[in-house]
Amino acid sequence: MIELVGPFAPPAAIAAFIAAGVYSRGRAGNLAGRAAEAAAWTALALALSAAGALALGAGAGGLFRVDALSALMFALVSFIGLVVTRYSGPYLDGDPRQGVFFSRLCLTLGSVLGLATAGDVIVLLAAWIATSLSLHGLLLFRSERPGAAVAARKKFIIARIGDVCLGAALFLVAARFGSTNIGAILAGAEAARAAGEVGGLGPAAILIAVAAALKSAQFPTHGWLIEVMETPTPVSALLHAGVINAGGFVVIRFADVMTLDPSALMFLALIGGFTALFGSIVMLSQTSVKVALAYSTVAQMGFMLLQCGLGAFSAATLHIIAHSLYKAHAFLSSGRAVQLVKARKAPSRPSLAQAGVSLAAAGAVYLAIGAVFGLTFPGVAAAKAPAIITLGAIFVMGATILIAEGGSDASILRRVVGVAAASSFAYFALQTLFAALMAGVAPEPRLAPGIAEVAVMALAGLSFAGVAFAQLFRPAESSGLFRAGYALAANGLYANALMDRLVGAGRLRRATASNATV
Repeated sequence: MIELVGPFAPPAAIAAFIAAGVYSRGRAGNLAGRAAEAAAWTALALALSAAGALALGAGAGGLFRVDALSALMFALVSFIGLVVTRYSGPYLDGDPRQGVFFSRLCLTLGSVLGLATAGDVIVLLAAWIATSLSLHGLLLFRSERPGAAVAARKKFIIARIGDVCLGAALFLVAARFGSTNIGAILAGAEAARAAGEVGGLGPAAILIAVAAALKSAQFPTHGWLIEVMETPTPVSALLHAGVINAGGFVVIRFADVMTLDPSALMFLALIGGFTALFGSIVMLSQTSVKVALAYSTVAQMGFMLLQCGLGAFSAATLHIIAHSLYKAHAFLSSGRAVQLVKARKAPSRPSLAQAGVSLAAAGAVYLAIGAVFGLTFPGVAAAKAPAIITLGAIFVMGATILIAEGGSDASILRRVVGVAAASSFAYFALQTLFAALMAGVAPEPRLAPGIAEVAVMALAGLSFAGVAFAQLFRPAESSGLFRAGYALAANGLYANALMDRLVGAGRLRRATASNATV
């Protein structure tokens, strides 16, 4: 029974979603919603059974693969799908096109599951394209809205470029190792790395990196993700909590191939690091809750690709899981955000001395808890990889802001430091857990990175430190520097305006508005 559950669970779950999608089209809202929810429950049960079978020793299949990475993604997508389908019923109650919505939603979920559990590059590419096309239908659910039409067109154009890049990359990889089976490809890449035969895969790795960047809405192709707010909230939750992770997932899936070409990882680290900084800064200047959440996703996807570029693939996998759960909740509960923001007190502006003490406190908490999990300083035999230490330093920057903005009141400060300590503990515990889960699935970060990699790590650390400093000691709002910077940030450095010109957004908006009026 165990041997049967593992490889057959993914296609069974996909079939459940496809069947629900076909059944839902044209059905009344309640029937369509129940079918979608039943498919989600079925997929989640199959995901848990596959994870249990994997824990008991059942391995990967042929067209579909069950290993630690795919089992995690299988469970994540199924759970997010269940949450979104249950939320969508009341949300769309009374909408005459509920059947169409649930049909497209189920087909999208089935496509994402196919991508997450693919064991063959042909299946993976087909699911990658199907995910994009089925999502396109959801983005156009409110096709009479000009904003939805523009976002869908941008996404469609960028996605087709990504399809070509990934298709070419997978062709090169399959030709290099003489197989379309992902397991055989990864084994071949691992053997090539061990033997020092790393040549010939540079173009494939670069193409995978470009495809991932396009799929993950990296700067400057991020504009479509900001504009999909015209879609129903469940679509935003599914997109930001699930579909957007596809680029990072493919990089992690082919991590053994990516590590054969340092330039591909360098590209991911640079584009991901810049996008993370860009999205974080722009997010702070937004007045719309959903737009701010969208820029948060852009930043998080950038940080996830930065982790991949540094070789921290297990950390990137953890990031996908954590961000997906957080962002699904954030979008589905965004209606309460306005009240929460109004009730929140403005953070206090710390002095330079307070910032220094906060940094020391955050660093001390981080190192103290890290010592429990085996964190040591570089140069010691048991030291963590420099990439992990770099990510930890960025974590410390965030904890510093938390402590510094907590104020000087002793009781508040104790609570804030407690939160920082709990966060540090969770950070190390989850990093350790995911490193164990991903052992043998993706390579670990290098203990002795090259000069270029060290330079990228230093740049990442200094850049995030600069953003933390700017957030704590931002100029007065009346100053010209603040107004100029705020205008640039609020408009996303005007990168989206350039994309509007390239896709003819003005003409499309006018045409859509005219058709809606008619």
